[in-house]
Amino acid sequence: MGQDVDSRAFTREDRQRYRRKVRRCLDVFAQMLGEATFDFDRPMAGLEIELNLVDADYQPAMRNSEVLPAIANEDFQTELGQFNVEINVPPRLLLDRGLRSFEDDVRASLNGAEDAAVGQGAHLVMIGILPTLTSAHTGLDAISPNPRYRLMNEQIFAQRGEDLHLRIEGAERLDTFSETILPEAACTSTQLHLQGSPEEVPRFWNAAQSVAGVQLGLGANSPYFFGRELWRETRIAVFEQATDTRPEELKAQGVRPRVWFGERWITSIFDLFEENVRYFPALLPVVDEQDPVTTFEQGNVPSLAELRLHNGTIWRWNRPVYDVVAGRPHLRVENRVLPAGPTVVDTLANAAFYTGVVRALADQQRPAWTQMSFHTAEENFHTAARHGINSVIYWPGIGEVPVAELVLRRLLPLAAEGLDTAGVDPVERDRLLGVIEQRCLRARNGAEWQVDVVSALEERHHMPRYEALRDMLRRYVEYMHSNEPVHAWPED
Repeated sequence: MGQDVDSRAFTREDRQRYRRKVRRCLDVFAQMLGEATFDFDRPMAGLEIELNLVDADYQPAMRNSEVLPAIANEDFQTELGQFNVEINVPPRLLLDRGLRSFEDDVRASLNGAEDAAVGQGAHLVMIGILPTLTSAHTGLDAISPNPRYRLMNEQIFAQRGEDLHLRIEGAERLDTFSETILPEAACTSTQLHLQGSPEEVPRFWNAAQSVAGVQLGLGANSPYFFGRELWRETRIAVFEQATDTRPEELKAQGVRPRVWFGERWITSIFDLFEENVRYFPALLPVVDEQDPVTTFEQGNVPSLAELRLHNGTIWRWNRPVYDVVAGRPHLRVENRVLPAGPTVVDTLANAAFYTGVVRALADQQRPAWTQMSFHTAEENFHTAARHGINSVIYWPGIGEVPVAELVLRRLLPLAAEGLDTAGVDPVERDRLLGVIEQRCLRARNGAEWQVDVVSALEERHHMPRYEALRDMLRRYVEYMHSNEPVHAWPED
């Protein structure tokens, strides 16, 4: 969930100082976009995966403080819930067999982490929402001890002024309240990072927004929450509501949510950072000692610490990122659309498809986002979250079209083209895009597999819902370790 901060109470003066400083950072960032040299000659791709911990009964295991020291790998770190950990896979070039090296490294890291976790009485699970999670697992005592998370919880509720209301209408209905932001921890995602130049990144962002609905349709893996079958990617609805700082009255006034699809196509990456500063008050007003103006005028690269911290507390589904690595600034789009899992090969197939399509769309003379409204892209996103791979969405030049048909007819060739431009090995390109192709032909992703198995256990074996969810999760973990793509998993 972003950079660490110390535990503290914030004053009104803190907020005023922070506002002045973050605007100062924004001014410097605007200047840098025109004058600085950003690192993009050899653009890198990155990957983060959030994971759940379960015990021997496949219930949430509140053990990340024991598991992480046992893993003893700096690529693994805490997340909001004590039943979460995250792996940050070092970025790399996509040239040649870069995607294969991603896959091999992730599998090796996860296998090693699983061995360490078992020694602490836990197992790792890559899944969008842990099906066995209940409201009893989301109390204040389940928040990870990192001070950032408790501060985040306090600040969200201070701005909201009342309990969180979670209300989701899907195949079944959920209507409940939460005293913490822990339902957010239920939402474990795969985050894809795509680096580019100041000229490329706004086109990458527009392209990512235009295909976000397609991504969800293909990769949905979160059909259950608190024991209810809701949306195919229920994680979207839960995350939007679990970090909402607005009471009902502010929603009615049109105040923007902090989990945000956005509201317009952009021409500069500056547009997104400016919106974040203009529309959203600080959650964590921590002021850094560095003066960005002086630093930049002296010929050095400013950290823009306040701008980066603020940016990390606005959860766009495609988030713009400014970072400094080895003394050089760079820009990237952080794609936060996809859930975790089901397998490493499914994850890398999703990554290959996304990277290829975004690069290809960004290179077009008249790309998709110039031919459809931003509102339509947002509608596609929420439609796909509800209905998954069986969604019907809008695409320019076609009109209303099933997601699977759109991918097979139009987007897979585009993805192959984009991966070729990035220099990806053709064998790896075809292997991973072949996973996407078969997923479409069989209309089978993680969400569909979960629902089909649970339905069979309930109907044929007369299992109560929670027992069916637990048995499904047991099978899920077994098949996850096989690394066979989810479209090939058996139901029995």
